[in-house]
Amino acid sequence: MNGPQDVGGRHGFGRVVPEDESLRFHADWEKRVLGLTLASAALGYWTLDASRHARESLHPATYYTASYYEIWLRALESLLQRSGEVTPDELAEGRAHRTGLRADRRLRPDAVGAALARGGPTLREGPAPAFAVGDRVRTRNHQPAGHTRLPSYARGAAGVIEAVHGCHVFPDTHAHGLGEAPCPLYTVRFDAAELYGAAAEPGLIVSIDAWEPYLDPA
Repeated sequence: MNGPQDVGGRHGFGRVVPEDESLRFHADWEKRVLGLTLASAALGYWTLDASRHARESLHPATYYTASYYEIWLRALESLLQRSGEVTPDELAEGRAHRTGLRADRRLRPDAVGAALARGGPTLREGPAPAFAVGDRVRTRNHQPAGHTRLPSYARGAAGVIEAVHGCHVFPDTHAHGLGEAPCPLYTVRFDAAELYGAAAEPGLIVSIDAWEPYLDPA
């Protein structure tokens, strides 16, 4: 979707300044938000793609003024209300009025390590890939109202297949409860000038991962 999260390649948002990778959290409340997010996901109401879509569906005024984990928290509040696990009154008061609906699926502390190690594998059986390494393709210029992993700066651009990764869960359907619809996933390489025009840095290459429904032969 054309949401506030899709700002790659756009001017006006400043430079991306990488942080020290050893710095995981800036405050203790951020650790709590991560823990709440993991525990709530174990309830089974939504998928990883649905949680991403909840974050990118936040109002731009909220998204652009919130920190990373504030965005996670706002999206989690929305997901929990939609599932019926939390009511607006409970959020406003900061306390539960009743026992959770799926208390039997509570993520126990001793199960956290295994859950994190398991992750969320997306590799599946599916159709044979339509493209091979070296094929020229063009991304579709689609403007979906729902979730997509194709960034806006790469829409309608011509590139070359760099790698084929097998079939993976298709996030565009998975985010909306429409099934996994596994399909081939590729890495596509673009010349920066194809994406950003003549002002792009000479010799710069940009690679993205793109599902087959995003691509046409070039």
